[in-house]
Amino acid sequence: MEKKIPQATAKRLPLYYRFILNLHNQGKTRVSSKELSDAVKVDSATIRRDFSYFGALGKKGYGYNVEYLLQFFKDTLEQDAITEVALIGVGNLGTALINYNFSQSNNTKIVMAFDRSKRTAKTENGNIPIYSIEQLEEKLNGVEVAILTVPAAAAQDIADRLIDCGIKGIVNFTPARLTIPDDVRIHHIDLSVELQSFIYFLKNYPMNE
Repeated sequence: MEKKIPQATAKRLPLYYRFILNLHNQGKTRVSSKELSDAVKVDSATIRRDFSYFGALGKKGYGYNVEYLLQFFKDTLEQDAITEVALIGVGNLGTALINYNFSQSNNTKIVMAFDRSKRTAKTENGNIPIYSIEQLEEKLNGVEVAILTVPAAAAQDIADRLIDCGIKGIVNFTPARLTIPDDVRIHHIDLSVELQSFIYFLKNYPMNE
């Protein structure tokens, strides 16, 4: 992208892409901002504002050309370039992520996993090699994105080792808040916090208000 867009907009782009891809697979040729809004649950004004950052993607009274939008989002999200991901921690959550392995995405793939369990580390799950965590530096071999699903107590040490190996991005599923250098991007996904937040809003902000 030639210019920076708001992070909130960037986070919605894969959502738009998935819906446009579904429309394309159904043989649809055009879509209105209202149809997009109803499908992705984002209001029409926000969709139009998001799209405006990229110039004229549609025409008033016509809507958006599905084929054009699909190609635009493929190029913007670099769907033809595969991002290889390493998974650290093959417990229940790690195993679920391996089995899922971003099946809805064309450009993200878990290619290896690491675990401290010798029993787990001798197996393969879904044709993904699972190595001992002691082999991290030996096997990582140029992978720049990692998912952490290890115990919180081990997270910082593993993150430090990943960064020393050249990792540029970490998706942290642990409760630990990690200290990382400014040139490494991190996303924290704490499922227990998300659930607590959801329950709070469910009880205190009824949908009809």
